Amino acid sequence: MHSQVIAKQELAAFVENLLRQGEVVGVRRKDGKYVFDKIGSPGELCLDYDVTVLSPKEYFLPQREAFLKFELAEAIKAEPITQAQRRIILGVHPYDIKAIQLMDAVFSKDNPDPNYFRKREAATIIGVDCLNPSPHAFCASVGTATAESGFDLLLTDIGAEYVVAIGSAKGEELLQKHAKTRDASDGDLSKGKTARDEAARKYQLSAPVSLDQIPRLLEENYDHPLWEELAQKCLSCGSCTMVCPTCVCFDVQEDVALTLTTGERYRQWDSCLLEDFAKVATGENFRQHRSTRLRHRYFRKGKYMMERFGIQGCVGCGRCITACLAEIASPVDTYSRLKGGS
Repeated sequence: MHSQVIAKQELAAFVENLLRQGEVVGVRRKDGKYVFDKIGSPGELCLDYDVTVLSPKEYFLPQREAFLKFELAEAIKAEPITQAQRRIILGVHPYDIKAIQLMDAVFSKDNPDPNYFRKREAATIIGVDCLNPSPHAFCASVGTATAESGFDLLLTDIGAEYVVAIGSAKGEELLQKHAKTRDASDGDLSKGKTARDEAARKYQLSAPVSLDQIPRLLEENYDHPLWEELAQKCLSCGSCTMVCPTCVCFDVQEDVALTLTTGERYRQWDSCLLEDFAKVATGENFRQHRSTRLRHRYFRKGKYMMERFGIQGCVGCGRCITACLAEIASPVDTYSRLKGGS
């Protein structure tokens, strides 16, 4: 990997050039929060944000996505739907880059998902280091505060300029065609490292155990009374999973036209916290209690994904902490109590 440097006054021209190439999704301020959304000018872009409400996941796994259309006339016909739009996603923090890498692993396992990878291949990811983390984030303690791969370009603010790490040939081509840059010096790279080190010290939360200890911590506490205690407050609303960048579960439904001649099959986001998530056709529900659903969420993030894909299921973004209406969704608090035995 090599790096370039772009002056901040040149960044606007770079974004203008990207906008001429097609759709650019960036981080915008909305109602006092930050969201990923389509931008129309460089002035709409925010690169010094703490965290967005939702991650860029929805551009690869939409909240609702049709993937099959069918006809129910004399002969039943079905045709797959795969849609992908070329877009540049600008301003992705390292923890969301790590989350996308986990999604890549999930959707390539066993039966690769063509809908996901069509969108993934059509996207260009331009990341930016998070130098002002959210008070609910704990990325530095779970190894997601920085990224070395998974992006096409990655910006690091060093004052009047950005160091731009080039992560792919596609990213390098973008810089060559649309930006005015210079080679990064050792001094520039040192400034970038200093900026990231200073940002790491700003995190107010830290996981109480290392990543490799979390699966065992959970396994040893499968029957801990904490799950039932937290479940007494849990609303089973699914807010924590809806904002999570690594939740990949979806439900499949079919929508048939009133004429009963055509229809489509679609998938939409689902949540393991919802009561009907684990209900099967005969009516049984193998996670009917809130405590078992809440426990499953933690095991899914902290143990099952690590064991199956070798990647942690929680990137420490803190969105679940912010979104939880009952204020019980903090992985830091939960792991701390499990570790302490209380």
